[in-house]
Amino acid sequence: MAAQDAYEQCGLDRLILVPAAQAPLKPNDVQSSAEDRLAMLRAATEWDRRFEISDYELRKGGISYTIDSARHFRALYPNDELFWVIGGDQLPKLHLWKDIEELAKLVEFIFLERPGYPVKPREDIPGLRLRRCDGHLLAINSTELRERTRRQRSLDYFVPHKAIVYIRENALYRDKG
Repeated sequence: MAAQDAYEQCGLDRLILVPAAQAPLKPNDVQSSAEDRLAMLRAATEWDRRFEISDYELRKGGISYTIDSARHFRALYPNDELFWVIGGDQLPKLHLWKDIEELAKLVEFIFLERPGYPVKPREDIPGLRLRRCDGHLLAINSTELRERTRRQRSLDYFVPHKAIVYIRENALYRDKG
């Protein structure tokens, strides 16, 4: 839903989904294999031609720094304007991102507001460009979705159906035992 909101409201030509190998600010967040996460993303979006998937960060492995991916996409698309879509809850943490001043020169950030995270403009990062996207505000996150699965609660209306099927067929996020 967030990808669709950003694509439509910002008039993007393409939107590339980039699953992280390991997010640096969430060291314990990876709870399924790279192959499973890529397969779920493909299942969720394969029918939608607006979206592409890049396995760049998964192939690279290790900690996924946005600056590395931004450099990668700048080399692939040297004449394009690049945007990086984030949740509004990431804005207060941007100063912690690796090489944020260089990153701010490479991309404009599109942020989607998240319930419970009031957006405050940042003025401490030189050259930072922010574009607000009025997305559908959802008060749910990946941790809550994994917990719903663990408790055998429905993911319907939160996750695309084909991704739910993949999660069930592969018994992802269930208690071991």
